[in-house]
Amino acid sequence: MQPIAMPTSPFLPDDLYTGTLVTRIWNPAGIGGPSVAVIREDAVYDLSGHVATMSALLEAEEPVVWVRSWAGYRVGTLEEVLANSTEATRDPGKPYFLSPCDLQVIKAAGVTFATSMIERVIEEKAGGDASRAQDIRAQVVAHIGSDLAAIKPGSAQAMQLKAALQAQGIWSQYLEVGIGPDAEVFTKAPVLSSVGTGSDVGIRSDSHWNNPEPEVVLAVNSRGVIQGACLGNDVNLRDIEGRSALLLGKAKDNNASCALGPFIRLFDESFDLDHVRRQVVQLQVSGEDGFVLLGSSSMDQISRDPLELVQQTLGAHQYPDGFMLFMGTLFAPTQDRDQPGGGFTHHLGDVVRIQSPHLGALCNRVTHCEQAAPWQFGLGAFFANLAKRGLLLNEDI
Repeated sequence: MQPIAMPTSPFLPDDLYTGTLVTRIWNPAGIGGPSVAVIREDAVYDLSGHVATMSALLEAEEPVVWVRSWAGYRVGTLEEVLANSTEATRDPGKPYFLSPCDLQVIKAAGVTFATSMIERVIEEKAGGDASRAQDIRAQVVAHIGSDLAAIKPGSAQAMQLKAALQAQGIWSQYLEVGIGPDAEVFTKAPVLSSVGTGSDVGIRSDSHWNNPEPEVVLAVNSRGVIQGACLGNDVNLRDIEGRSALLLGKAKDNNASCALGPFIRLFDESFDLDHVRRQVVQLQVSGEDGFVLLGSSSMDQISRDPLELVQQTLGAHQYPDGFMLFMGTLFAPTQDRDQPGGGFTHHLGDVVRIQSPHLGALCNRVTHCEQAAPWQFGLGAFFANLAKRGLLLNEDI
């Protein structure tokens, strides 16, 4: 498989260095280990001398103020760190980008856009068989229409539609969470298991109908305060989840199946929640076979506001180290790739680029989960590493 090209131009937002861009890097200096970092116009700076974890940084009342007050120490130019982040050619003796979160639980909200809701219904009715999707899509759209975006979940109108669809015998668990009062919120991946830009992203070798899910991801602290956002790929195995919603864990939580990055853009005078609400996320999948898939997801078409999704995630739960929240996607690929009526599925070596005007570009190459780099740096290794580096008490906040 060909390595990913990592130019700096799409990596950065359209307004370049205007925003406050925090991330995590693997810094091999000394003992070596993960470090909170900031991307500035002249270079990437390690902030581990001031704050040990991204979770702790986001707990601050005003993390932007702290990040701007810290000098940090220079580890290299953006071009140097980015070039070394491509997994296939990475030099472990030089810095590279990691997923920008650490101790946060990685949560995901599903079925938050009407188009993707219909595709989930199709998966369910097809039993995970991609060859049946085209015919079932026509049947489902004939019954429920193709535009449910105007229906507010949980409203009287939504409940009337539910009653009508139940009477027709086509109600679905996906419609329940799509237009019902309760959102679908699940745990996407264990703490510290997500991968960053440049790394390989995994699909199971026993999946034959799958796709990327380009999403905006909120960075939320333990108090439920949204401190910023990044991009994410909530890799989706349509055949496995389509067989049964009870296989969601098997479909969603696998080695290297969650990508986040390339940085968290903190809320400041240049970027806030209203920018998130208007964000348009672009997707490009480029295959070694010459196949190209283009798509987009517009946040202004989401059925539940980001604040509602955060509140539903909190529910009767606490997240003492905060959480990252995937907010769902409008994108649901139906373009045929291998055969007529077969729809889209990944090939090994696909390069997935997810990009938006304010959040830069997240780039990953597709491999099998079984062949991706094994996840070995868990909580025990993380805290042992911080202790060896003397960072556990380095909190200037």
